[in-house]
Order: sequence, then structure tokens, then C-alpha cells
Amino acid sequence: MELKEMLLNLKIIMFGGKGGVGKTTCASSSAIWAAEHSRNTLIISTDPAHSLGDSLGMDLPPGEPTPIPGINNLTALEIDPKKNLAEYKGLTNVNPMEGMDMPGLMEGIPMMEDLQDLTSMNPPGIDEAFALLKVLEIIETEHDYDLVIFDTAPTGHTLRFLSLPETLSGWIGKLLKMRLKLGSIMGLMKSLFSSNEKEKDNSLEVLERLKNSIINAREDLTNPLKNSFVVVMIPEEMAISETGRLLNELYKFNIPVSNIIINQLYQTEEELCDFCKARRNMQHRNLLNIYKIFKENLGKILIEIPLFREEIREYDRLKEFSEYLIK
Repeated sequence: MELKEMLLNLKIIMFGGKGGVGKTTCASSSAIWAAEHSRNTLIISTDPAHSLGDSLGMDLPPGEPTPIPGINNLTALEIDPKKNLAEYKGLTNVNPMEGMDMPGLMEGIPMMEDLQDLTSMNPPGIDEAFALLKVLEIIETEHDYDLVIFDTAPTGHTLRFLSLPETLSGWIGKLLKMRLKLGSIMGLMKSLFSSNEKEKDNSLEVLERLKNSIINAREDLTNPLKNSFVVVMIPEEMAISETGRLLNELYKFNIPVSNIIINQLYQTEEELCDFCKARRNMQHRNLLNIYKIFKENLGKILIEIPLFREEIREYDRLKEFSEYLIK
């Protein structure tokens, strides 16, 4: 499926690749094109070092979906892990002993103190995990967006991000089992020893809902009729190697990918300086290799984008860039 068709039909598109190859530019330009072709579009940056606002030429309030002035149907969001972590703070240290007004009662009972320590632990990569939860919330809850475009972090972060559904689902599943096993005992002990009425504990319900969201989102991300990953690269040997590793990981997670954008290509002009000619010749050699590996062997659609004289940012330049993407 070509990028134009994806922008007009899919529910989710993810842009990713090596750092510095122009992922944000490609994602922003695509979002503008989709919005101007009547698709209500949300573009989200999951990169800890956000540049989405810079690309669009405006300040984006952290963690808040912001309509883009002058562009109908386009909203932008830079994920704020700290804000998301605060939203889910109560879930990261769910404690089955919480709310029990029984000082000293648990002392001497084997493993109770260890249990409290265990249930108050945060899993590894919790900041990334709760950034993911925000993404899952957007994907799986009812919203008015026709298309959600993700401007992902550099390759390593993206791969950890894609593996988090498995990690987080497992963590939540274990926590759910623990709470279910202990819930009836703790409820009985609370009723026996505590005279104060407490608010109903709905953490089990919330955890179960999160687990289901993770499962549903994972199904969406692996469905080629709903989602596709677009790899962005430049014609250099290191980028070729990293793109190969990224594709292998995407296959492992069953993430559909059909398009590869080759960015920053020197053009074949006669009046090039010696340095530019050398760069162009190097790119040409690598481009031949890219076509052999990714087009002939893997059947990917390759999109060539020239190196522009000026920085690509704000509406006019992004609009111009999108014409090359779609062409």
C-alpha cells in the first residue's frame, strides 16, 4: 500500500528510524497532507526529545492535544511522561494493605512486609510505560480522529516502546492475580478491624481495563488494514544497517511496514562543488544497495526525497515536502 493510500484509509501510521534522518518532518508533512484531504488528523510525538512543535513552528503545551492554527482537521500532541506518570500514580504502587487501620496487626505474619514491598514496586521503564498507556488510551478510546500519526523516537527507543505492551501486560496481569487472591482476605480483615468507612477501591477495575486496552491496541497495531509503520532513512551505510535491524524487529512484533522513505538525497546537478559531488556519488552507491536489499529482496515501496537548500519547518515548507512524499 502506497503512502498516499495509507494516509487516506488507515487509522494509525507510525514514522520511525535512525536519529536525525527527518522522521518528524516526514510525519508532520504527512499529517498536513492528510488533514487537507478531509481526514481529521492527530499527530503525536513519543520522542522524549520532542521536535514536533519546532517542526510546526509553534509551542505545544506538554501533554495537551493542541489544534494547529490555520490548518483545519489537524491537532498535535507531545507526550509528557511525567504528567502521564502522575495520572497513573495510584496504579504504580497498588498496595493490598492500603486503607487498613490496624497498626501492628501485620507484624510477625510471615512475608507480609515483603508483600508490601513487592506491591509498591514500579516496573522497569515506568516513564516509557506510562507514555505508552497514554498512546493506548488515545488508540482505544472513542475519539473524533480519523487518523493518528506517530512521530516516534530514534530506533532503540521505538523498539523498547513496541515491546512494552508485552512487558506491561505481564506486569498488570501479575498484579491483578495478586490483588484478586488477597482481595477477599483483606476485605474481611478490614471489616473486622476497621470501623471507618473507606472509599471503594476500584484499582482492580482500572488495571483490568488497562490490560484490555493493551491487548486491543496490540491487535490494532498488527492489523495491516488499520496500521502501518513507515521507515525513514538516509542513503548511508550505517542507516542501511540500522534500517535492516529495525525491519527485523518490526517483523518480530508483526507490525506491518510497506514504505521506506529515503531522505536528503543530493540531486544530479552539473554545478556541484567537489564535496557535494563526493557526497552525491557516495549516496548513489548506497542507493543502489538500498534498492537491491529493500525493494528487490523485500518488496518495499521506496520514496526518494531530495536534500533541500533550506530547513524544512512550518507550513509552507512542510507542504512542499509533502508533495515529494505523495509523488
